[in-house]
Amino acid sequence: MLVKRALLLLPLFAVGGCATLDDLWSSMGKGAADAVPLAERPIQEPLHPNDFVLETPEQSVVGAPQVVFARDEDTLSDLAREYGLGYDEIIAANPGVDPWLPGKGTPIVLPTQYVLPNVERRGVVLNIASKRLFYFPDPAEGERQHVLTYPIGIGRVGWETPLGDTTVISKAKDPHWWVPASVRREHAEMGDPLPSVVPPGPDNPLGHRVLKLDMPGYLIHGTNAPYGVGMRVSHGCVRLYPENIELLYELVAIGEPVTILNEPYLFGRAGGALYFEAHEPLEDDTVSPDERLAMLLDTQVDAAGRPLNDHLRDHVADVAANPRGLPVSVVQYDASEFMVRARVVHNTVEVDPNAPTLTEVREMIEEANAEAEIEAAEAL
Repeated sequence: MLVKRALLLLPLFAVGGCATLDDLWSSMGKGAADAVPLAERPIQEPLHPNDFVLETPEQSVVGAPQVVFARDEDTLSDLAREYGLGYDEIIAANPGVDPWLPGKGTPIVLPTQYVLPNVERRGVVLNIASKRLFYFPDPAEGERQHVLTYPIGIGRVGWETPLGDTTVISKAKDPHWWVPASVRREHAEMGDPLPSVVPPGPDNPLGHRVLKLDMPGYLIHGTNAPYGVGMRVSHGCVRLYPENIELLYELVAIGEPVTILNEPYLFGRAGGALYFEAHEPLEDDTVSPDERLAMLLDTQVDAAGRPLNDHLRDHVADVAANPRGLPVSVVQYDASEFMVRARVVHNTVEVDPNAPTLTEVREMIEEANAEAEIEAAEAL
C-alpha cells in the first residue's frame, strides 16, 4: 500500500515526562525478563490491518500487539496509516516518542489488538472513545464470523458525534457536500468562507464515498484530509481513510444497523484469559471515569466465576489511570505484559516522495493549533 506522509494540522498531544520504550522494557517484571528481547525476535509479516476471524463465538479480543522499527524518514502518522491505526492510537501507545522524528531504529508499539465492544455483533458498531469502527458481516453458513475494524475521526468538542442506535438509509459515490449553515457561519467567522455546495473532487471533505445515517446531518464518509483520521476533528460525522471507506461502502447495505457508543474501558476474553483495554475518556464525557470504571468492574468475574478481588481491581484501576489503548491481561500485575506477546514485524511503509517538508508541516501545525485552541475555548 502506498502510504502518503500524513500532515497533522491539529494540536499534538503532550508526551513529556513519559517513559521511553527502552525504559518500559527494562522496568518489566519476571515474565518480561525471561522473554526474548525485541532485537532478537524473528521479524514477521504484519497482521492484516483490518480483518480478523473470531475463532469461537465467545472470543472478544482480536489481533495481537506488534512492534516495528522506525527508519529515518518515518513518522508516527506514516506508521499508523500503514498498519490500520489512527493518530491518537499510535501516540497513546508510544509515550515519549517524537511523532515526527521517532528516529532510526526506534521500536514503535503498534496497538493492533482490540477488545470488541460489548454489544450485539451485527452491522456497524462505532466506539467513539476508542475512535474505532467495527463491522460484523453476516458469516456464510458453516464459516466463522469475521470482524472488520478501522480507525475513525469523530466530532470535536462542541460538535460531538451522537450516541445511539440508527441505520444506514442511503449511500453515495462522489457526493456533493451541502454545507450546513452552522459550518458556513463558523468558517466565515474564521475568515475562510465556504460555498453552500461543494462539488465532488479533491476539495470535497466527504471524500469519494458516503453512508448516510438515519440521524439528520450525520454521515460515515471518506475524507480529503486523512491526517484527521483517529482524532477529534469533524463537525460530528465519522471519517475513515479513503481506502477503508471504499471497502466498507461495498460491504454495508442500506438498512444495516449502526450502534454508536462511548466506552473508554473494555473487558474481553481470548484463550481463557481476561483482558482490559483503557482509552483516555473524552474530555466532554458526561460520566466520570471513576463512575464508568466502577460500574464495569462490578460486572466482571475471574476464571472461577467469582467477582474480581481487590488486587485485580487495583490492577485494572492502575491501567485505567495510564491509558494506552493496549489490552492487558488482568491476571498479570505488570501493565506492560503486552510487550512479552508483541510480534516484531517488517516495516512496510512506502513514503510519498511528493510529501511537504517537515518545516512546512510544522508551520501548518502552528497555524492550526492557534485556531483549534480558540474553537475549543469557545465550545467550552
